[in-house]
Amino acid sequence: MKVTVVGAGAVGASCAEYIAIKDFADEIVLIDIKEGFAEGKAMDLMQTASLNGFDSTITGTTNDYSKTANSDVAVITSGIPRKPGMTREELIDINAGIVKTVAENLIKYSPNVILIVVSNPMDTMAYLAHKATGLPKNRIIGMGGALDSARFKFRLAEALGCPQSDVDGIVIGGHSDTGMVPLIEKAVRNSVPVSEFLSEEKMAEVVEATKVGGATLTKLLGTSAWYAPGAAVSELVKAIALDSKKLFPCSALLEGEYGLTDISLGVPCILGKNGIESIVEIALSDAEKEKLVASAAGVREVNNLLTV
Repeated sequence: MKVTVVGAGAVGASCAEYIAIKDFADEIVLIDIKEGFAEGKAMDLMQTASLNGFDSTITGTTNDYSKTANSDVAVITSGIPRKPGMTREELIDINAGIVKTVAENLIKYSPNVILIVVSNPMDTMAYLAHKATGLPKNRIIGMGGALDSARFKFRLAEALGCPQSDVDGIVIGGHSDTGMVPLIEKAVRNSVPVSEFLSEEKMAEVVEATKVGGATLTKLLGTSAWYAPGAAVSELVKAIALDSKKLFPCSALLEGEYGLTDISLGVPCILGKNGIESIVEIALSDAEKEKLVASAAGVREVNNLLTV
C-alpha cells in the first residue's frame, strides 16, 4: 500500500510516524510546499526504522505531486493551524482554497485514491472535497470523530479511575467545540453502562471536557495537537489497508442517513478496502437526535461560508 500525507508539519509528520510504526504500508510519501521540509522530516523518520522496527519506506518531496502517483490513500493535513482563541470556523477562507487545490492535485496522479481529510474546519473541508472532486461518497473520510472518540475515552477513564482499555464510547456530530455529541448514554466500562459508576453531574463534566478537548490542548500548546490526531489517522488508514471492517465515527457525506442530506457529519462508519463500506444508523434517544440536528445546523452555517 502507498500512502501520501500532505503537509509535513506536526500533524502530518505524526501521521507518517504512526503509519510507519504500525508497519502495514509499503510506501509513505510526505509532501509540503516548504522547500526541503518534507524531505528532512522523511529522512529523520527513516532514521528511526531500525530503532522502531518498521520496514515502510518514507520519502519526502517539495510540492511535486507526481511523486504521489498511484497512492491508495492520501491524508490531507495541510492548512494553517488553529491559534489560541481562534475557532475552527475562522480557518475556513484560507484552508478551503488549500484543500481544494490539494485534492485536485492528488486525484490527478491517483484517480482511485481514498482521501482522509484532517484540515479544519474538518466537516466543511470534507464536504468541500466532495463538491470539488465529485468522488464517490465512500472515498472521502473526515477524521474528526475518531479523534474526538479517543478524547472521550480518555476523559471517561479519567473519571472512572480505570485503564482506557476498560472503556468504550463514541462521539458523533460535528468536529467542533459546539458540534460534538459524545454519546454518554451509550458509553460503557466492560459492557456495563458508565451511569452505573458515575453520577449525572460527573457524566456531564466528561461530556463538556470532551467537547473542548481540542481547545484545551490549543491553549496549553499554543497550537493544535498532533500526537492524537496522527494516531487517529493511522488507525483509519490501517482499517482501509487491512480491509478490517472496523467501526469508527467519521465525517461522511449523508444522503438521508439520520434524516440528513447534503452534509458531511460525524456518524458511525465501517471502514475497509473501499473506504467507507457502510454508514451505521444506530438508535438515538430523543435528546441525542436533537443534539445531532443542532450540530448539523452549525456545520451548515460554516458550509454556507464556502466561496471556492
